[in-house]
Amino acid sequence: MRPQLLLSVLILCAALLVPKAFASEQTVATTWRLLDYIAVDYREAVEDGEVVNPLEYDEMLEFSATAAEAIAGLPAVAESGQLKQAAEALQAAIQAKAAPDAIATQSRALAALLVKAHPIPLMPTAAPQYARGQVLYGQLCASCHGATGAGDGPAGAGQDPPPIDFTDRARADERSVFALYQVIDQGLEGTSMVSYAGLPVEDRWALATYVGAIAYTDADAGRALLERDAALRGKLDFERYVGATPADLAKDAGSAEAAAAIVAYLRRHPEATQAQDVESSLATSRQLLKQAMDAYRDGNAARAKDLALSAYLDGFEPVEPLLASRDQPLMARIEAAMARVRSGIASKADADTLQAQVDELDGLFAEAEDVLAQDKSSAVASFVAAFTILLREGLEALLIVLALVALLRKAGRTEMMPWLHGGWVSALAAGVATRALATWVITISGASRELSEGFGSLLAAVVLVWVGIWMHGKSHAEAWQRYVRDKLGHALGKTSGIFLLGLVFVVVYREVFETILFYAAIWNQGHQGSVVAGGVAASLVLVVIGWAMMRYSRRLPIGQFFRYSALLIAVLAVVLIGKAVSALQEAGYLPITWIDGGPRVELLGLYPTTQGILAQVGIALVLVVGFALSNRSARASARAA
Repeated sequence: MRPQLLLSVLILCAALLVPKAFASEQTVATTWRLLDYIAVDYREAVEDGEVVNPLEYDEMLEFSATAAEAIAGLPAVAESGQLKQAAEALQAAIQAKAAPDAIATQSRALAALLVKAHPIPLMPTAAPQYARGQVLYGQLCASCHGATGAGDGPAGAGQDPPPIDFTDRARADERSVFALYQVIDQGLEGTSMVSYAGLPVEDRWALATYVGAIAYTDADAGRALLERDAALRGKLDFERYVGATPADLAKDAGSAEAAAAIVAYLRRHPEATQAQDVESSLATSRQLLKQAMDAYRDGNAARAKDLALSAYLDGFEPVEPLLASRDQPLMARIEAAMARVRSGIASKADADTLQAQVDELDGLFAEAEDVLAQDKSSAVASFVAAFTILLREGLEALLIVLALVALLRKAGRTEMMPWLHGGWVSALAAGVATRALATWVITISGASRELSEGFGSLLAAVVLVWVGIWMHGKSHAEAWQRYVRDKLGHALGKTSGIFLLGLVFVVVYREVFETILFYAAIWNQGHQGSVVAGGVAASLVLVVIGWAMMRYSRRLPIGQFFRYSALLIAVLAVVLIGKAVSALQEAGYLPITWIDGGPRVELLGLYPTTQGILAQVGIALVLVVGFALSNRSARASARAA
């Protein structure tokens, strides 16, 4: 038996002694590796129905028996019977010395069914970085496997078994990125190939991607093939990129050479496959909505509500930024239609009416698939999308920050500027860090994102109501003079600084994260130069707006400055409360009563729901009453003086 698989067999044998109610990821992963090994190496044992390598053949018999025994010991699931039958059929086929291609097909089908029945992590959360893998290879692998991957590195001389030759096309054709990741993650016992489980998970995927590309060089030809064949592009989604072998892809590509060229391109540019995830995301929404309707017809409204919410958060929400960058009105129509379904479930609407709304959604999903299946956006479209996204998301935060900057300057409180600047700088850093975590380390669910936006907007709106009323009260010259007389001689404390930092952080963070999310969607569509240009142009416009506001605010008399600033803050508070309610509704924390044909102006936080409009009207009334009371207080104080 080959030493590198001895540990795998021992682990499986030990796992059989564990109670059947327990199935570790390690057991399933090791079984998967055995099946992958059988698929690749059986051809070295049998040829034309005859055993050509007895040692290899004995291993095939043993490994298939071990895998079958392990599968039989897994906890019962719906696929258990099918798994056992497939494992027994694989054993029988090996005993009958079936053709290598047939064994490879059976083994891989069984492996796929195994991870479907007993899921283990199969994919990275984002496209692996080929360039990062190249760096890691040079640091960790080249000494044994050689600079070119041919297995001729100086440290590999004399090793038994020798380092793998990654340039060997015949072997590489049978290795998926997932299979390479498994070896990097677990190592190979009995060889110099140690486990690199200590590397960050994104680095392990990057290394698997780079190693898997070494045997394939004609990336330009692969790109040209994919650009010419839309049907073929549609078959190569991210999951298939990770789990399929080049030999499998040859069936779709038409030839081994075409598959090799496509693999050469995709393993250097795995992000090219992620656009195909749109179809699977929308298929998830369709399936969950179907389950929601089944539950609703069975009288389980609570289950139907949860499924309908999941259809949005787990199905549609992941592709929402990309669709918004391509067709904002269509995105809004789908979002509204899904909200109406959830609202109908909550209000116990007629099942046939709900079904009609679900059917309407199906048509909208088809439109979205057509829009998203188009070739990558043009350079002009990428520029416009990047420009409008940054301008829209940045303007709101800019207005609030600049109003506070002007306030501190007017009040002579420049010592508080570091707190204010610390707020927006830390928000920028936190937004980038959150996106990095969501990409490489953890998964931030749609619900979590909506909740963070909702509560962040709610907190900012409440604080801005107080700030707006306070600023309006100081719009009277007498009130401002008293404030200066009473407060100017005393430095604001640390508590006030922390409060200011927190307010700016909350306001800016939600806009930063939203902007990064949208930019990630359009970046992967190509024309990155246009995306950068659009972002730079929007930044320049924001700088001009900021410069004009600061210049104008310096010339304003103090009373007018506070009056205009109070009105601006009041408007922003109304906008934020509308966005807060919308986000909390999308996360399922607030009910939705949809107003058909109602107004929708996202820039103003206005959405056609009863709860959102009432919240905005309520905040507006609080501000009106607050302004009136501040006026009365200022006049009373003036008379008393």
